[in-house]
Amino acid sequence: MKRLLFLIFSLMVSQFVLAQKRDRFLETKINHILEGFHGKVGVYVHDLRKNRFATIQADTVFPTASMVKIPILTGIMQKIATGELQYHQELVYKDSLLYPGVDILGSLQSGAKIELSKVMLLMLSLSDNTASLWLQSLAGTGTRINELMDSLGLKATRVNSRTPGRETNRSQYGWGQTTPYEMASLLEKIVKKEVINTETSEKMLRLLGRNYWDEEAVSQIPSDVFVASKNGAVDASRSEVVYVKGKKANYLFCICTKDNQDTSWKTGNEAWEMTRKLSRMLWEYYR
Repeated sequence: MKRLLFLIFSLMVSQFVLAQKRDRFLETKINHILEGFHGKVGVYVHDLRKNRFATIQADTVFPTASMVKIPILTGIMQKIATGELQYHQELVYKDSLLYPGVDILGSLQSGAKIELSKVMLLMLSLSDNTASLWLQSLAGTGTRINELMDSLGLKATRVNSRTPGRETNRSQYGWGQTTPYEMASLLEKIVKKEVINTETSEKMLRLLGRNYWDEEAVSQIPSDVFVASKNGAVDASRSEVVYVKGKKANYLFCICTKDNQDTSWKTGNEAWEMTRKLSRMLWEYYR
């Protein structure tokens, strides 16, 4: 009986603490920005300075699109940490690696040599898909990357493309899948130096701080503030995960969308406009 009462008391305390950490006022402000969006959207925000969070459909599964490149990065960095790959080792590009599109890597001639570090730069900064699929293979394929995600406690974040047994998921979500909470949590683990080891996490964060695609969430944050980010976009899904570190601000957030009615690629795309508004509001809220 005493044990049962203790468990009930512990549960009540944990729920009270959880309620205290949840920023209901911020959630109201976020909901105001999301209101009327023609699609499905989820948001997770964590104020690392005060350890308070806001969550809107944050456990819903969404397509990652190019945000999947953070899990791929994790797989490559694990191989580097164990010595199976070297950061500056020379690789040889083959035409068989080409993923049709406008990628820079795909413009190389077959037999051209390129450093692994530069392939990683192309994946993260320019979101080069040919580079990304090559790195996915070098990391041990989606199967190994998914094992790493599972070891980090991420149960929904998975690589689907070119991964045996993930065909059904790929037909629904595309290249990869995640939740706003899990993708933000993966970035937070990197920030807190909890992925692989301290040195590796620090390197990953620096790499994620060089995003060429900076016209959505990143555009709303002053240029003298450190930002690490990765966005993802396909016709009916636009998403972004961002870490912000300023003099006072220290927060991260992830916004994911799917089933979007606006599938245009113009600057004023509804999901991109919503992302900019969210990012601007969060910066003003925390700075």
